[in-house]
Amino acid sequence: MKTVVQFFDKTLESISTDIGIDLGTANTLVYVKGKGVVLNEPTIVALNKKTGQLVAVGNEAKTMLGRTPAHIDVVRPLVDGVISDFEVTEEMLGYLISKVRSGTRSVVAPRVLVGVPSGITNVEMRAARDAARNAGARDVFLIEEPVAAAIGAKLPVHTPNGSMIIDIGGGTTDIAVMSLNGIVTSKNLRIAGDRLNQDIVSYIRDQFKVLVGDKTAEETKIALASVERQNDSKEVVVRGRDVVTGLPREVVITDSDIREAVLSSINSIVESVRDVIELTPPEVLADVMQRGVHVSGGGALIPGVSDMLAEVLKIPVVVVPDPLRAVVRGTGIVLENLDAYEELLIENEGELSPQF
Repeated sequence: MKTVVQFFDKTLESISTDIGIDLGTANTLVYVKGKGVVLNEPTIVALNKKTGQLVAVGNEAKTMLGRTPAHIDVVRPLVDGVISDFEVTEEMLGYLISKVRSGTRSVVAPRVLVGVPSGITNVEMRAARDAARNAGARDVFLIEEPVAAAIGAKLPVHTPNGSMIIDIGGGTTDIAVMSLNGIVTSKNLRIAGDRLNQDIVSYIRDQFKVLVGDKTAEETKIALASVERQNDSKEVVVRGRDVVTGLPREVVITDSDIREAVLSSINSIVESVRDVIELTPPEVLADVMQRGVHVSGGGALIPGVSDMLAEVLKIPVVVVPDPLRAVVRGTGIVLENLDAYEELLIENEGELSPQF
């Protein structure tokens, strides 16, 4: 009987479309087994409040931010890396899964691997599982994002050698030291790209008495953010509402303004990395010192972050190739050889049997 079940499972695996999802606060990336990364969309959904219908998802929904009539609600269903609006997340995942499967002939529901922040609660894990299952998944597996990022960065997670990864995403920063298919020490910090956006909004309001939106703050961050003074200074014109007169106004923001705005949050990330290192066993730390600390996520693209970490920690710091896709690349590698990486998955609560 067991042999028949195993054969049945293998048959399903061969005809289904396995999907890896980096379910991020800022962006959701989707990997399809055999095809690679096929989608990279902002984690934003536009809903019609009158009908309850999905209006737009991803890039199309992002263009609507701050520009919709009263009956259209543009929401971000994830906050600090975890699901805050279950129904909207479910609809978004259903839309994305349907979109990536539209070009395939498979009629079997896919197996889905979802990256989640380290240290999330059982309730938050269950929400991620249920959302993916209700969106059309046959089996749902969860993997911690720093683990997926380490795999995506080709770090030797299977060996008894220590590796350290810092994944600075949109909602959370995950810091983890790994060895022998497990996390030795880790910390999840609710300070990441979104917090930097909030810092910029607050700074412009306090220093220039101009109120700007999150989208403008993010664009300004991408254009100007840096940790160290650059050789050539940069500036952008930012438009918003004067908090005193209530009228439109534009101001010139420089890279030094943005550096001052985000410095406190960057320092908090650096201190958290130091805390993790202090808790790391000496033998594992010796491996990290030799191999270096690896940085992934959108925060890795901020000029000077790796140099600042290296200066404070006295350890080489390496930005992984294509840091924005490290987590989703890791989910793809795991999907290609699920048996070899089974130990690294979060306990699956008996979902290995096929469901229709």
